Amino acid sequence: MNIYVIGAGAAGMICAITAAELGANVYLIEKNEKTGKKIYITGKGRCNLTNCTDFNGYMDNIINNKKFLISSLQEFDSNKCMLFFENLGLKLKVERGNRVFPYSDKSSDVIKVLNNELSRKNVKVLLNETVKELLIENSTVKEIVTDKKTYIPDKTIICTGGLSYPLTGSTGDGYKFAEKSGHKIVSPKPALTGIIISSCINVNGEKISKNELPKLQGISLKNVGVKIMNENYKTVFYEFGEMVFTEKGVSGPIILTLSSKINRLNFDNLFLSVDLKPALTEEKLNERILRDFSENRNKLIKNSLSALLLSGLIPLVLRMSGIRPDKVVNEISREERNKLVKTIKNLIFKISELEDISSAIVTSGGIDVKNLNPKTMESKLIKNLYFAGEVLDIDALTGGFNLQIAFATGYAAGKYAALYN
Repeated sequence: MNIYVIGAGAAGMICAITAAELGANVYLIEKNEKTGKKIYITGKGRCNLTNCTDFNGYMDNIINNKKFLISSLQEFDSNKCMLFFENLGLKLKVERGNRVFPYSDKSSDVIKVLNNELSRKNVKVLLNETVKELLIENSTVKEIVTDKKTYIPDKTIICTGGLSYPLTGSTGDGYKFAEKSGHKIVSPKPALTGIIISSCINVNGEKISKNELPKLQGISLKNVGVKIMNENYKTVFYEFGEMVFTEKGVSGPIILTLSSKINRLNFDNLFLSVDLKPALTEEKLNERILRDFSENRNKLIKNSLSALLLSGLIPLVLRMSGIRPDKVVNEISREERNKLVKTIKNLIFKISELEDISSAIVTSGGIDVKNLNPKTMESKLIKNLYFAGEVLDIDALTGGFNLQIAFATGYAAGKYAALYN
């Protein structure tokens, strides 16, 4: 049986290895000059290849279409994934949050063992070759046309990725092939990316120009609470942890998580609120500020908050509180102090959009999984066509979950394409 796998990323490589292991004659077509280009940059070059949490932990970290993944994740879970790589000679380690990395901290080692296994399994890797078209007749892929040759497949598996990091080859080719063959595409959105802010909202609900943001660039905050709020300022999502201000908005671990949760919402009336002191109630924060004020009665307010706030944040906090920075502490009214408390607990920004999908860690959206068999990854529309990896409308949070999804769906597609005639 001749199986053609299009795309030599995480899903495509494990898919090809699995199919070859079961006796198929496998061709792996890759338009880049080498395999695994996106694997190389994952985890900041360290490759967080899976997460060894339990099954329920996986489900909690999948954003879209978690039910579709139940079968493939049960068949190729993180334990089996780790065993797979260890059997290939890759030593692994587990770090904070159950994140699994190669012991060497080198993503290149992950790619190396996969390439070695492709060679051992006699997979024909066709580099620098771009698939142009799938010719379909009678609900079957009859030919694969590349820029070099035309192939006649028994089975075709599309593992071309999404739209994030297009320099790695993820340019949406799989969407084109799928759509032309009758599959529905869920509009691709950036996931795990920064949030762009258009303006700040002061304590009186008035907009302040985004010109304030470049002054905050590079300021990193720990142990803060961040809310996403709707037009009624009701909380939609909440995360606690670390974030950082960027030139255009905010990023960092909790912001990446929130971006994946809001990327399919309407941003017209969506706001982001930062609680700079989530461990303190407004009452306790007020008491703390009163103590600081009593020790700095004759100082300017702009010089009296350094024990409470990072210096880079003080000008914006005062402006959003409506307090002149050159006002002496002992002249601050109770009303002004209350506004200061509310601002520190609720620093509000208007969300404009997300960072461009080209810089997102993963793509949300893609091939509608309703068109696929969740156990085999085979199309319900084209009987010898399969899909796996980021090309699917499935995405998860950071921590190794997205690569595990690529490996699990790639394994399922490779296995069942090879088993069933």
